[in-house]
Amino acid sequence: MDGIRRYAGIDWAKASHAVCIIDERGSAVARFEVAHSDAGLGELVRRVRDVDGVAIERPDGPVVEVLLEAGLPVVVIASRQVKALRARHGLAGNKDDRADAYILADALRTDGHRLRPLRPDAPETVALRATVRARKDLVRHRVALVQQLEAHLALVFPGAIGLFGDLSSDIARAFLLRFPSAERAAWLSPRRFDHWLAAQGYSGRRTGAQLHARLAAAPRGTTGGSAEAMAAVTLALVRAIGAIREQVEGLEQRIAELLQVHPDGHIFTSLPRAGRVRAAALLAEIGDCRERFPTPESLACLAGATPSTRQSGQHRAVTFRFSCDKKLRDALVDFVDDSRQSSPWAADLYRRARARGTTHPHAVRILARAWVHVIWRCWQDRVPYDPARHHALQRLLLAPAA
Repeated sequence: MDGIRRYAGIDWAKASHAVCIIDERGSAVARFEVAHSDAGLGELVRRVRDVDGVAIERPDGPVVEVLLEAGLPVVVIASRQVKALRARHGLAGNKDDRADAYILADALRTDGHRLRPLRPDAPETVALRATVRARKDLVRHRVALVQQLEAHLALVFPGAIGLFGDLSSDIARAFLLRFPSAERAAWLSPRRFDHWLAAQGYSGRRTGAQLHARLAAAPRGTTGGSAEAMAAVTLALVRAIGAIREQVEGLEQRIAELLQVHPDGHIFTSLPRAGRVRAAALLAEIGDCRERFPTPESLACLAGATPSTRQSGQHRAVTFRFSCDKKLRDALVDFVDDSRQSSPWAADLYRRARARGTTHPHAVRILARAWVHVIWRCWQDRVPYDPARHHALQRLLLAPAA
């Protein structure tokens, strides 16, 4: 080594990666591209082995893995930050892979002291995160398909909507698989409906006569030559919903297994009304690297639970924090909003926030910020949540009734 510090920037892409290495004065000493292949990533490691740090836009993937395995310090600089830095280099905001690689390296050179090297989570956390996010994506697709099915039925078979409540339920899907059109459902009589319900093991409160009357009162829907074609569309949507639901249930079982063996699983399952899926989502998005969040406020800021203050001259505004980890915020808010159903402390905080005139989302964020301090303490100490040691909760329980 010649004693000169060097920094590398990598603009990640699907087929190849642009790399730029600069010296401590900001001069480019090497520019090259490597293929997204085993040989290409091996070449990348060999050519950046002697740099003092590597900047890249994403925290995961094969590129990051080979860099970390080689013992190189990796710093993640978000894409939105790179976009903001383009104007600094006179690029008029234009996207260019080679230029972005230089921008990443230069940002590491000038602001490296402000940036934390990437500390990857343990493999079991990475696996749990992938499973939780896959389940969430499938649930979102299922909801979209149910909405599509409802819109379709509103035109071709209105009577089926609301007949059994949720269109994704077992009984609703079984009905539509057997009677995908109004013409086929016309075969039903109150007695035949009762027999069909009994064969399905239906335990609802409505009788066959009531359900038949509801069908008869609804608009008839599509009949004639196009009815069969519309029925085929109905069947395709119902089967797709069923397939996704089956995969979601399989992932939920896998999540329960991963959560049970995870070293931090007991921390998050101890939270009130966390259950398995919510606990897994919180653990997956927070991770297991304690160095990433040295204070509860650092976790609250990333989760969007703290407001953002903007100040210029005599103007000062405290606003919603848009820039945050959306997946972490969703996981936290989902837990927090339901926690007030079983935690008197959470319910009291929420009630007092609403009494001050805040909206429901604002009150939930206030409660989320309070919960972050509790979760962070348990997470740092590696202990489960214990209501008996939650001083604010105990003070509330012991306070005299107003």
